[in-house]
Order: sequence, then structure tokens, then C-alpha cells
Amino acid sequence: MKINEVSKMYGITADTLRYYERIGLIPTVNRNESGIRDYTETDCNWVNFAKCMRTAGISVESLIEYVALFQQGDTTRAARKEILIEERAKLLERMAQMQETLDKLNYKIDNYYKCVEFEDTKLK
Repeated sequence: MKINEVSKMYGITADTLRYYERIGLIPTVNRNESGIRDYTETDCNWVNFAKCMRTAGISVESLIEYVALFQQGDTTRAARKEILIEERAKLLERMAQMQETLDKLNYKIDNYYKCVEFEDTKLK
């Protein structure tokens, strides 16, 4: 697949895809005879992984380290697993904070509904 097709498929600009490759967030994409990037299914899986992890707030640095370790082979499995475990812990903490914020927002919204209902009954 060409970069524009991958860009559309994942909702990421072609510039972002080039940037991801340049910094090591995704492995180097093979090029055809004309020098144009030719994304394989494996490349697309890496793009999807990077997008998913970045959307969740996983740090670029951790992902670059993960990809570099992956490219070194099976001897780095333990290190890769540790990165994922650490990032999961950070994500769970952010999710807990977000849940707390959501609970506060719901409480405030419920109070506004109660106030409106009270005002409506007063007017009758």
C-alpha cells in the first residue's frame, strides 16, 4: 500500500507516518523500485499499534524503546514486557483520574437537573 492509502486507512497524515518512521516509532518501511514506501500488512499493524498506543497516551519514548527492542529479537522479550507493564500501570492511573473527574461532572450535572426541576415545581 502507498502512504496515502495507509494515511486514509488510519486517519493519520502522511507527514505523521513519515515522522513515526523517522523517529523509530514504527520500523522502517520498505520501498519499491521507485523509492516509494510500500506498506505491507505488518507495517500497517505497526501503524495501528502506534496510533492505538499514542491515542491512549503512551509516551513516544517508551514506544520507540519498545520498537527498538522488538527489532533486536526474542532476547528482548522480558524488557518489552516490562515496558508494557509500566505503561499499563500509568494508563490505569490516568483512567482512575479520569473516572474520578467523570464522577464529579456527573454529580454536578445531576445537581443542575435537580435545581431546574425544583425551579420548575416552584413556578407551578
